[in-house]
Amino acid sequence: MTVSRRQIIHTMLGLPLGASLISNHAFAQSKNLNMIVPYPAGGASDFVARKLQPELSSRLGQTVIVDNVGGAGGSIGVMKALGAPADGQTLILASPMELILTPLAIQGIRYKPEDLRLVAQLVGTSTILTVRPGLDVKNMDELIALARKSSAKPLSYGSVGPGSLYHLAGEKLAQVTNTKLLHVPYRGIANVIPDLMGGTIDFAFLPMAGPVMSTIADGKLRGIAITAKSPHPLFGQYPAMAAMPGLADMDFGLWAGLVAHKSTPYNVADRLSRAAYDAMQNPALRKDLEATGNAILAPRTLGELDRIYAFEIQSYNAIAKSINLQSQPQ
Repeated sequence: MTVSRRQIIHTMLGLPLGASLISNHAFAQSKNLNMIVPYPAGGASDFVARKLQPELSSRLGQTVIVDNVGGAGGSIGVMKALGAPADGQTLILASPMELILTPLAIQGIRYKPEDLRLVAQLVGTSTILTVRPGLDVKNMDELIALARKSSAKPLSYGSVGPGSLYHLAGEKLAQVTNTKLLHVPYRGIANVIPDLMGGTIDFAFLPMAGPVMSTIADGKLRGIAITAKSPHPLFGQYPAMAAMPGLADMDFGLWAGLVAHKSTPYNVADRLSRAAYDAMQNPALRKDLEATGNAILAPRTLGELDRIYAFEIQSYNAIAKSINLQSQPQ
């Protein structure tokens, strides 16, 4: 009897004869997959990454490591990913902020949004305008009135850095209400929240995801309104800012997804995409993410994701232009 090379290999690996072999070296089981979160631990992106980590690891059959690399509006994490081989073993749990807006806002950033490829768009959410406990405002009218009274000493708001969506939301609010606000940049949401609770800054636009909503529910912060056209299905007690008179432009959605180097081979990117979307079908994972305000996004093909990403680049460039966003030194 003639024994084929395929039979010998399957026997050595203990695989049934019908099983398929992964020949691409990018998915060698001995190599870990590095999932970079471009912010410190404890923020919304980190929350999504750590919930996804075990499910993605299970489906890929390899260890997935969450690597927090914060700083410079998320650009340090993006640069680390772009500096790694384009073999699919390094991904970023990223959003439009560090991918699209940070290169517009910070001088010296050496990458363009087009240097990366969206592999899986996973969750979407709104942002919520949140104030420090001691600030005597309970709604948008009171906040705007206080901002107008405080022009000599402007109200301060925190963000995860110049060009972040939270920064743009603050600048847009100042623009549409004709008020003066002081922007205070941080390395990540996990750094913004303690200073907001401690009264170092007056308010912040925060993602309705991760630890933010539980912090508000515990009374450590006060939510005022969300940057959307309609109330959130889980948090209807917070009015939609874009539905208020004069604030129609305050509609800022946000998504997070897995992103790879643009040169990642198609078959590798496709396998990662399918594994990520399959992981997102886990009921426990979905429940944990949805409970914090995330909406689970529908699976897309790589071709659809390419078109979505191109549209997002165009849209966020338009937002930056609308507030005359100027690039700043790092």
